Amino acid sequence: MDHPNDNFPIFDLQKFHEGNITDRDLLFHELIGSREISEPHKHDFFMLLLFQESEGTHTIDFDHFVLNKNQLHLVFPGQVHQWQMDDSTNALQLMISRNWFETLIPALRFPISYYLKHLVIDLSEVNFQSLLIEFKEIAGNLRDETILWELVYARVKVITLLISKIVQDNFDDYEAYQNNPIIAKFVQLIDEWYKSEKSVAFYAERLNISANYLNVLSNRVLQKSASFLIQERILLEAKRLLKISDKTIKAIVFDLGFYDNASFSKFFKSHTNMTPSQFKEQP
Repeated sequence: MDHPNDNFPIFDLQKFHEGNITDRDLLFHELIGSREISEPHKHDFFMLLLFQESEGTHTIDFDHFVLNKNQLHLVFPGQVHQWQMDDSTNALQLMISRNWFETLIPALRFPISYYLKHLVIDLSEVNFQSLLIEFKEIAGNLRDETILWELVYARVKVITLLISKIVQDNFDDYEAYQNNPIIAKFVQLIDEWYKSEKSVAFYAERLNISANYLNVLSNRVLQKSASFLIQERILLEAKRLLKISDKTIKAIVFDLGFYDNASFSKFFKSHTNMTPSQFKEQP
């Protein structure tokens, strides 16, 4: 989902650990009261936030979400985020290492691309309480003198399974992802190749189908053309680089595989109605 040489501020899990142990796969925090992340950054770990109460905003990959009670927020490795929470905030946070996250992916049941559409989930009281129990049990396990990490991992896996069930119960578009492995693989390939490969034909060949059929399938399942999905991923990375990295626009043009500044500017403005410079300079 992310790339090692993208020049973003990337925080690893150990940055947030206050103890002496430096190789933990999970951290738990209580978030009480107001707090703010004003400078966007990204993590190399998976983060779950369970809000009992809060007002404010949480921005994930430039999408703004309004905080509310009984919410679950998902932040995947590589996503850029920032937040502003008010005094009423009462939330629990799990930070899960990339190593554990990758082993938990099967428990999520649906492709990651599906969860990226549902990063913030409003929970029923029943679902909130189910997750709250597991979060608190993990907190208790971590306070034990000798931590049984197999038990902690099992509880995290239960949480991921609960998330899958909640998503399935709350949203009616999961069947499209579940029943279309081609689209799931296409989205994965885009994430791997978008910087150098921008043609639908390249991805269709990798999937052993025609470009026309890939377009038909993409429109049917996601209501977006295959070419739009590729452009959408390029645009997201362009926004990330313009806002957060220290790269010049010229360097970004090269990094994203555009021929020159003019072609990049035309692409960016067609999607945002702003030039790259205007987007970079706006607050």
